[in-house]
Amino acid sequence: MTAESTVPSPGGPPRAVDHGFAPVSVVPPREAADGFRLPGGRQPFGERASRLPLPVVDTGAALAGGCLALPFAHPLPLAVLMLAVLGLNARGALYEAARVPAVLDELPALCGRIAAGWCALAALLAAYSPEHALSARTLVLGCVVQSLVSCAGRGVVHGHRRRALLRRPRAALVVGRAVEAQRVASAFLRHPGCGVRPVGVVADGADGTEGLPVLTTGEEVQRALIQNGVQDVLAVGPAPRAVQGPLLRALGDAGCTVWEVDADTPASTPMSTSASTSTLTSASASASASASAYERIARAGRAERLAGFTCLRLSADRRYGSAGKRLLDVLASGTLLLVAGPVLLGCAAVLRAVDGPGVVFRQERIGKDGRPFTLLKFRTHRPVDAHEAATRWSVANEHEMHWFCRFLRRTSLDELLQLWNVFRGEMSLVGPRPERPFFVDRFSQAYPGYAARHRMRTGITGLAQIQGLRGDTSIEDRCRFDNAYIDDWSLWQDVCILVRTAVLLVRPTGS
Repeated sequence: MTAESTVPSPGGPPRAVDHGFAPVSVVPPREAADGFRLPGGRQPFGERASRLPLPVVDTGAALAGGCLALPFAHPLPLAVLMLAVLGLNARGALYEAARVPAVLDELPALCGRIAAGWCALAALLAAYSPEHALSARTLVLGCVVQSLVSCAGRGVVHGHRRRALLRRPRAALVVGRAVEAQRVASAFLRHPGCGVRPVGVVADGADGTEGLPVLTTGEEVQRALIQNGVQDVLAVGPAPRAVQGPLLRALGDAGCTVWEVDADTPASTPMSTSASTSTLTSASASASASASAYERIARAGRAERLAGFTCLRLSADRRYGSAGKRLLDVLASGTLLLVAGPVLLGCAAVLRAVDGPGVVFRQERIGKDGRPFTLLKFRTHRPVDAHEAATRWSVANEHEMHWFCRFLRRTSLDELLQLWNVFRGEMSLVGPRPERPFFVDRFSQAYPGYAARHRMRTGITGLAQIQGLRGDTSIEDRCRFDNAYIDDWSLWQDVCILVRTAVLLVRPTGS
């Protein structure tokens, strides 16, 4: 659980606040560092390929192999075989909707996973039902039959998808310097078999180039998304991730698949010495900053060849706020509210006795997708007025608060009421900490990447907090850790953060 005070705000005098604050955009405005504003309410994609046919084919192949090879009829071994093969194939990204490989390309991975599934089945039967142990002949026959049926079925599905892509290729935008982006777009247009058709280039200027239309504003990007049903984004080289990071993140969150394209720019490309030096420095810094993510994507098997270019998938369909995360929030917050009910009532009674009426503090904060909500806490200080509460980071005279209020803040017991925000779905147990509209507006302009924290529900604790980023710490560091948490999100990571938060609460260091 986190602190809400003592971090200095960015320079500049306080500004008046409209308390009917509208939800902020999760994409920084055009005036902010390297950002586009994409207006809300967009539906940028066309029809996507279904992921269902390939699992159906693999399930049918497992049934065929099991029925022909197993010497006994029992549904449990068949179910084990199907689940094992489907799980291994999903783990190996063999069900990615955007991929349309040749059957021969995926044959080694497919046959290897089928063999692993049959070996797992044989091991289980040998351990728990020795009378039904599988012979070597049965294993070989089952693997061969299932591999043949699976390859034949996948060949039909891939052929249908390839013909569909030739008839209706996936529309794409190319992001990068105008000259390189136009060159990459032309190459993709010359090779329609890859199934990607560029419809526009996103760059700061046309630079006198010819080719596809050059889009320079957020409104033009949105218009291209809607009119063309854009499904893919091609970022030429690693540098666009630093220069157009907010735009690429917004397009990825909107459902587009973002690819980093290695354009193999020739060293003889005419450039001035100073421009060459600055561009290489920028590209090196960007590549270094994203090296770990780059390697992680490559290890995950997301590197592909499109139109002869090496392409790395940087983002795909997001799973932030999954059903598993929400289920964990509801179960844990509901249980904690019941268990901690007496503690909450005791704190409220003591706080009422020592500090007067009004024990619950309500304040507007910004949550997921920039939507405001009312955050609940025990009142440990009393601002001079509503303006101070909304615009002052450290509350005036907070050193004079009652000892019990300091105790609540030091132990983070004042945050327990936010379990009700979690139970209602306004927050999550784990996520970026929510902030007031005034500071969200200022930080989004001062720190690139701050607004992107609102891709996920805000939380009571988070990765930044367990790294010690609470109290008088850097906002820039916080938003970097928050975005890293969102990019690498998993349910197990949430569990680990909750455990580490509980450990930290045993030895609190103060708010």
